Amino acid sequence: MATRLSVEAYVEGVLSGNRLILSRAITLIESQLASDKILAQTILAQILPHTGKAVRVGITGVPGVGKSTFIESFGTLITQQGKKLAVLAIDPSSQRTKGSIMGDKTRMEVLSHDPLAYIRPSPTSGSLGGVAHKTRETMLLCEAAGFEVILVETVGVGQSETVVKGMVDFFLLLMLAGAGDELQGIKKGIMEMADAVVITKADGDNRTVAERAVLEYQNALHFFPPTQNGWLPPVLTCSALTQQGLSEVWQMIQQYANLTHENGFWRKNRQTQNLDWMHTLITQALTERFYNDPSVKTQLDEVSNFVKNEKWLPSQAATFLLNLPVF
Repeated sequence: MATRLSVEAYVEGVLSGNRLILSRAITLIESQLASDKILAQTILAQILPHTGKAVRVGITGVPGVGKSTFIESFGTLITQQGKKLAVLAIDPSSQRTKGSIMGDKTRMEVLSHDPLAYIRPSPTSGSLGGVAHKTRETMLLCEAAGFEVILVETVGVGQSETVVKGMVDFFLLLMLAGAGDELQGIKKGIMEMADAVVITKADGDNRTVAERAVLEYQNALHFFPPTQNGWLPPVLTCSALTQQGLSEVWQMIQQYANLTHENGFWRKNRQTQNLDWMHTLITQALTERFYNDPSVKTQLDEVSNFVKNEKWLPSQAATFLLNLPVF
């Protein structure tokens, strides 16, 4: 068992960019032990002034779009410019599949050996909210360690896209050519969240089809309401295999950053995200405290049976439980 480090050792190690201590700090914030949670919060509070300088990019896409291949090629392009890159994953399904660090590193083999890159998967258990909470804190640690670009990948499907959108500066949607079919297979809400659509695998025989898909996606985006940030989401094509179009994607993200820094949306968005995070944590903590309260535990089964057997209205049961002398 590794020797427990002091707060000072953790903070100094993270700020100096020590990968081993960074990994241990992330493991600490993923811990469910009460003592580890207290230590983790102390460390995060001390590194907080050194956070917030990275560009946070969320990446999602339809099945088969080649997310891992894209992230590896795109990430390599970023590190070739001398920038330090962290890749984090949000995987709400990992509690069933028991995903591992080796699994993430195997599918990004080149990037995992890049000295300027750091790959870290989400915790292998817990609710989506819990995984998202740990990913946010991991992001802060990576920023304090000097990483300049953070890619947050959605591995699962469903609500994970909304969660990632709420913690990044730029949300990138990867799609395949053949827009007619693909538009049917992806939720309108995810398209609305996107700051850009990138059509992958635009090489060889797919090139012509991909160019045609650009027009179809552009037409689809015109039906969505205007964005609050003054940015019109573009549609680009790329090939992770030939590296074509990747530099244009990076330039586009930088253009977005410049625009939103100038018009104030960048800072306003981060402030909103932090407040939303705070309210989410309050809601989660209150829910946990409520259900763990002895008064609630004593009454819950009986009240639940009343509701199931239609003796009480759900609203009546909720009011009764909420009026118990809890906390």
